Amino acid sequence: MAAHNQLGNAGEEAAARFLERKGYVIRERNWRIGHLELDIVAQQEGQLVVVEVKTLKEDACRAPEEAVTLSKIRRILRAADAYVKQHRIDLPLRFDIVSVTGDADSFRIEHYEDAFSPIDY
Repeated sequence: MAAHNQLGNAGEEAAARFLERKGYVIRERNWRIGHLELDIVAQQEGQLVVVEVKTLKEDACRAPEEAVTLSKIRRILRAADAYVKQHRIDLPLRFDIVSVTGDADSFRIEHYEDAFSPIDY
């Protein structure tokens, strides 16, 4: 496995543990339908929370959350719509970003709740 894939997997694992410590219940990780994917689908206080996880090394030229582009947001929104329909979920939906920076043994994690909304796009 390529080093960037290993870092990404470690970052997603760290993000899931971080969210669980904050009281989130993880429903799915790396849920896929066709070419669409959701990194983490969680539930918190009666809300369904779709979490995009971005992991980069400390020396990256930009912050991980900056890698969530307009086209990526649109794919996340389509995937979330498919997830909600497939599972017949009737809960308020929120979109978060978890930014993971550093190395697997010393990640810095930042959580951006309600980072974007379908209304914005």
